[in-house]
Amino acid sequence: MVLAGLCNPPRNEKSETARFLPLWRAIGEGESGALKSFQELVNSGWGGEDGKWTPELIMGILVNPFSAIEIHPSLAVPHEPLMSEDQWVHAMARFIEEQGIEHALRVLLHTLKGDYVGAEEGAPYGYRNPDREALEAHAAYRYGCQEILRRLGREPNLLAESIRAMRADDSMDREDRAEMLENESDLSLMREVMIVTPDTWDEVSEETHHMVFGYLIKEIGPVGPLGLPDAERFRIIWRIPESPAA
Repeated sequence: MVLAGLCNPPRNEKSETARFLPLWRAIGEGESGALKSFQELVNSGWGGEDGKWTPELIMGILVNPFSAIEIHPSLAVPHEPLMSEDQWVHAMARFIEEQGIEHALRVLLHTLKGDYVGAEEGAPYGYRNPDREALEAHAAYRYGCQEILRRLGREPNLLAESIRAMRADDSMDREDRAEMLENESDLSLMREVMIVTPDTWDEVSEETHHMVFGYLIKEIGPVGPLGLPDAERFRIIWRIPESPAA
């Protein structure tokens, strides 16, 4: 900034600072440091106003999915966002951490090509008031099943104890109890329920999964904000509370 003011004629301090910062970073960080930071991109753009290619312009073309695929038209219409940008970034960071960067990027491109949650024709996800409660219920169910498998692996008698606790629960909704009793009349279904372990979970039917879920979990919710860890998003009330020792 001092040198810009000493030039004859004086140069613009803001533009000169923006020009020098990447050069300064490149000394310590190498080639990657020479690129503009995210905030510098926000403040001063990609460059190229003088008709010359900048490293940022080239990077922008390479990272833009539009350069590699034809983005599905339903993803390009104005819509009401379901979450903030910070929440999306946090969720993607966790996804990359858990699944790996290559998997995450391939899933992102696959999504942009039109195969995404709620992509049924005429009801694109996020653009026609999707049933958010249904999506949250599905996420809660998946987390509950994950926790059920964890507990079944550690507590062999948990299922039998939970069934006894459910039958002794006077606060259980009458319709829920009637549905459970009706399901229990299906002997083939109950045979599957009785053999459920973490090892056999993928071999039994989805109806069996729902039965076991109802036996072990009394309530799950309320659902916390998107972006929180699952253990904080979904509060489980077990029919048999988990002991600290387990």
